Amino acid sequence: MNEEFNEVMNNASCRIEVPVTAEDINAFRIYADMLVETNKVMNLTAITDDKGIAMLHFIDSLTLVPYIRNEMENRADGCLKVTDVGTGAGFPGIPLKIMIPGIDLTLMDSLAKRLKFLDDVTTRLELEKVTTVHARAEDAGRNSKYREKYDIAVARAVASLPVLCEYCLPLVKPGGAFLAMKGHSDEEVKASNHAVIELGGTIERIDEFTLPGTDNTRSVIVIRKLRPTPAKYPRKAGVPSKNPL
Repeated sequence: MNEEFNEVMNNASCRIEVPVTAEDINAFRIYADMLVETNKVMNLTAITDDKGIAMLHFIDSLTLVPYIRNEMENRADGCLKVTDVGTGAGFPGIPLKIMIPGIDLTLMDSLAKRLKFLDDVTTRLELEKVTTVHARAEDAGRNSKYREKYDIAVARAVASLPVLCEYCLPLVKPGGAFLAMKGHSDEEVKASNHAVIELGGTIERIDEFTLPGTDNTRSVIVIRKLRPTPAKYPRKAGVPSKNPL
């Protein structure tokens, strides 16, 4: 990694008001190096250049930091259980953990070899309270070990919003929140209204912004869980994507 990586991390993190320290940047550099090296033998990402990894993976993930911190401040104990659904190469979960070490993080993915990579990353970075779960979201949502056990679920570029809601809201405790990371979101938000209500939630806010230094439009959709999800959801694996609510 070169100076461009450091410069992007420093400048862009300040522009999104989540400034990083030298220690943070060092952790991100190690993560980026591991990502590029492992990507040679396993398909983790199409983005492998310094600037792209820094901006489109790390800074993009860090746009959720203020939302997580806000949820922590609103809790008496300050302890937050977060799950990253369909985490892939660890985004946004691991960047969030680097910046907010106090969260209890579960990285959930359907591909075991990706989770092995994430285990290696968390070991190398000495991140504590990180668990990897090998499961499809639909199966996890029907399992009492995970169902309604999390204060926050996050997901980035996994599926359309109506489908994502069925993946994620069953995992969130009533009172908690699902944070969906999207690009342009107007049409997806309209299409998801029924699903959100049916699954026990309400759309609390939608924030749109441009990723600093790019023309990439981003949205963070905050869906608050108001009541328990009906027992019939999520439906069996594969059904939500074929027949969205």
